[in-house]
Amino acid sequence: MGLLLVEAFRYHKWANGHLFSVCEGFTQEQLQLTAPGTYGTIAATFQHLVGAEQGYIKRLGGREPRVNLRMDFPGIATLKTEMDRSDDELIELAARIGPDDSINAQFQDGRFRVMSGVILIQALHHGNDHRTHICTILGHHGMTYGDMDVWAYGDATGAIVPLAMT
Repeated sequence: MGLLLVEAFRYHKWANGHLFSVCEGFTQEQLQLTAPGTYGTIAATFQHLVGAEQGYIKRLGGREPRVNLRMDFPGIATLKTEMDRSDDELIELAARIGPDDSINAQFQDGRFRVMSGVILIQALHHGNDHRTHICTILGHHGMTYGDMDVWAYGDATGAIVPLAMT
């Protein structure tokens, strides 16, 4: 798919890690916070995000998901570990999958032939959407979460370097 898509998944991993680090010390009560217009609680949103990401990987021929919504909340530490593994696998898949690769995939409404890139881009979109939900919940409750846009990623990874003023 190309180096740009790989870099997009590196950002995706960094942003997921950033948000997990913001929430990893939260109490059970804080993990149950929600806000209007979001997916659900912080805990439920993280669990959904990880489970869905693992589902995308499975559709692309990877391992079976280990997290789903029907299981009890496994805790932030477990979800972070699973997300790290999934993010690494998505980076590897983005590097390996070609622009014309397609798969037969099962969805709720049937089986379809799907371009693999569509699944990868959906994983990026889905991650961004639900990270935004968690940030909305945090902001709604007056909690800060720092910068996690692509500019912050560039600063954190050294992709943006200040030049000396002349």
